[in-house]
Amino acid sequence: MTSITANDLKTKGVSVVESALKQDGEAVITVRGERKYVVLDFSTYNKLREYELDIALQEARSDIANGNYNTESVDEHVKRVLG
Repeated sequence: MTSITANDLKTKGVSVVESALKQDGEAVITVRGERKYVVLDFSTYNKLREYELDIALQEARSDIANGNYNTESVDEHVKRVLG
């Protein structure tokens, strides 16, 4: 994964990000030597987001199959959540 310093980003702008994405498909922006941000092209981001949503759906289906859920009114839910 290509690293881009915050200073490089400030001085060179988006072109340094585009170059890094062409090289590796992702880049890390470092601030004072620490990894702070990851930059992805939008199609890669969308793909990762879809994977995340698929996993959440699988977990919800598993919870339902295992009986790990509550059936309650809105008032009961609010009381349970807010305590």
